[in-house]
Amino acid sequence: MRTVLLNKARHDRNRFNCGVEPLNNYLKVMASQQAKKDSTRTFILEDEASESKIVGFYTLTMTPVDLKALPSQLQKKHPSSISGGLIARLAVDERYKGKGYGEWLLLDALKKLLQASDSVGFPIVIVDAKDGAKHFYEKYGFTTFRDAENKLFITIADIRSSLD
Repeated sequence: MRTVLLNKARHDRNRFNCGVEPLNNYLKVMASQQAKKDSTRTFILEDEASESKIVGFYTLTMTPVDLKALPSQLQKKHPSSISGGLIARLAVDERYKGKGYGEWLLLDALKKLLQASDSVGFPIVIVDAKDGAKHFYEKYGFTTFRDAENKLFITIADIRSSLD
């Protein structure tokens, strides 16, 4: 399995349904527009039997970091950090749920962000967990921000050590 950048000519975005309308609509309407503006990158996991079918997707970008919302040891370690990687969206089509694709997409996204951090330094990866997904991210080492229940982070150092 591998992810590829969204290609609206090749990928059937209208067929995709993860059960969460804002995520479906983002893929159908906004993902290509934001990529053209260099605001985000959306990666697609294609169905191996038919590359036009989307198993799942995630979107990556950068985001400002409020250091005061991080634990004090991270504040001290990264006092001048102002941004982090953001997994802005992650979803699996309902037809493929329960087969480990969500985990696979998350790990793929973390690997891409780890590679990016080797070129452009940033200390953390952030995710805004939607619709009860908080526990999914916590299983992989994400920690909740002090001031936002569904906003979580993981350090690049933790990603590096867990993927080694």
